[in-house]
Amino acid sequence: MTGDFPKEWQYRTPKTKLLIWAFWLCMVAGFVYCWQVMTEGTIWYFVQDAPRQAADIGGRMWPPKLSYVPELMIPLWDTLNMATLGTMLGVILAVPVAFMAARNTTPSATFLRPLALFIIVASRSINSLIWALLLVAILGPGILAGIIAIGLRSIGFVGKLLYEAIEETDVTQIEAIRATGASPAQVLNYAIVPQIMPAFWGITVFRWDINIRESAILGLVGAGGLGLKLQASLNVLSWPQVTTILLLILITVVISEWVSARVRAALI
Repeated sequence: MTGDFPKEWQYRTPKTKLLIWAFWLCMVAGFVYCWQVMTEGTIWYFVQDAPRQAADIGGRMWPPKLSYVPELMIPLWDTLNMATLGTMLGVILAVPVAFMAARNTTPSATFLRPLALFIIVASRSINSLIWALLLVAILGPGILAGIIAIGLRSIGFVGKLLYEAIEETDVTQIEAIRATGASPAQVLNYAIVPQIMPAFWGITVFRWDINIRESAILGLVGAGGLGLKLQASLNVLSWPQVTTILLLILITVVISEWVSARVRAALI
């Protein structure tokens, strides 16, 4: 018996503990710095007066002007068309990008795959409002700019989820089809596409549901739809009309969420 005692087991090594403490120290320092930056540009008088202002505007917003609803039907139809056509455009553009980005289907892992991943990241990095601002400046105001903005934004979302679904396909089914002497196009058609179709439809419907919400506010930058009416009502301080538009947007989003959930449940 040497007298040496076994070392006490520890969940983390000293090096790991040090790294964790350094991480939290950086987080706290970053929070303190961001708080300082925020408070330097804040006028606290307006913050203190915010509850009174909110109560005042809330009183002006109620009751909603329900007689304004018939005038919102065409902008609502434009919003739905913007979301639907924008989703279709995004899906059409995202499908080839997804196949180029997936490791098991890309024609070129050296050139095309990095290009496809760049397109996905670029699309996801730019918000729909920014796309709409650029397109309104190029194409002029109207729902065409909104449709293209929704489509460009949807490429990244659909492309990312779809190429991940392609990479997760069952390899044994692909090898079985390939063993029959099938061409690459036949392998794609009979082995990969059937496996990803439930995910494809689920992703598409989910993105359409998101685009309903986004298209409702694109009119704030001139892309048409309900957002355009909302901006006009805000400009003239017609708060009952603002309430009516917000309620209509809420009802539309709730219905689209219900439709999206039912469709996804039926497909997946």
